[in-house]
Amino acid sequence: MGATAWLSKKLPSGKILCEACAQACKLDEGEYGICGVRKVENGELKLLVYGKAAAVNVDPVEKKPMFHFLPDTKVFSFGTVGCNLSCSFCQNFDISQYPQEHDHKIFGHDLPPEMAVKLALEHDCKSIAYTYNEPIVWFEYSYDTAKLAHENGLKNIYVTSGYETRKAMDYLAPVIDGMNIDLKAFTDRFYKELCGARLKPVLDAIEYAYKKDIWIEITTLFIPGQNDSEEEMRQIANFIASIDTAIPWHVSGFYPTYKMLDTKPTPPETLLKAYEIGKSEGLKFVYVGNFNAPEYETTYCPSCGYAVIERSGHIGSHVKNHLEDGRCPKCNTFIPGVWS
Repeated sequence: MGATAWLSKKLPSGKILCEACAQACKLDEGEYGICGVRKVENGELKLLVYGKAAAVNVDPVEKKPMFHFLPDTKVFSFGTVGCNLSCSFCQNFDISQYPQEHDHKIFGHDLPPEMAVKLALEHDCKSIAYTYNEPIVWFEYSYDTAKLAHENGLKNIYVTSGYETRKAMDYLAPVIDGMNIDLKAFTDRFYKELCGARLKPVLDAIEYAYKKDIWIEITTLFIPGQNDSEEEMRQIANFIASIDTAIPWHVSGFYPTYKMLDTKPTPPETLLKAYEIGKSEGLKFVYVGNFNAPEYETTYCPSCGYAVIERSGHIGSHVKNHLEDGRCPKCNTFIPGVWS
């Protein structure tokens, strides 16, 4: 038994439509969604992981990664088991794919919304991140927590693959302040073969989140031979720039994991190439992850070039924020982001 997954509706056929994500599962009695944590029981869709956290940590917000969101602050991060995608390169497959690979079993420590907010406040966090697995599959749990967090002065971050429906986004927009959205590739082939998903819903979700005034940052993990051509890098950068050139783009490197142990790690030159392409397409803020080079993690004023937020060392370990009310101290240019 679980909590009612109220983002759903009964169809004339008698099936239950899950309205949380673009997989749009239509389920009969006893059936599970693709995510493995939403199931029809007694004619209702149930969320089996409500209040069950499989991973909990206090992190620097920079690790999400969110570079234009309350820099140099702590974020209370948690997630459950289950996922609506099946990425062959998932770094958290031990929780994201657990129900799918263990006959729909689930696990997690009791962490109701009230306790999550209480712990966030006790640890002097300024925000809560819904992360580690895909938060849209535990929509009702994340929504209730985010709503309570707002009421207690905390901000909220969704770390997501961008498969939310518009209906879900309409509910989330008033309580989610920021999103880091994975744009994993720019081909349907990649999404279908490696993720069990499609590209278009992700592009739609990014555009819609932006329209709903949620602060967004984009992350792309480049995998050798899969999504690392110059053409695809340019397509991704151009898409982001077509929405807003001020959207930060985080480019990061793959390391062999899960079902892709035979694929080589991403060479540093690939990430530097993506950085240069992003800049050439007009993106004002491009950041290189998994690469020990502070100059590629630092935020520079797009008007005068001053280093307004310096980052070095392990992600989030050394941050110097020179912004004054979100503005460059040298030329007074406003740097887009969530600063307070």
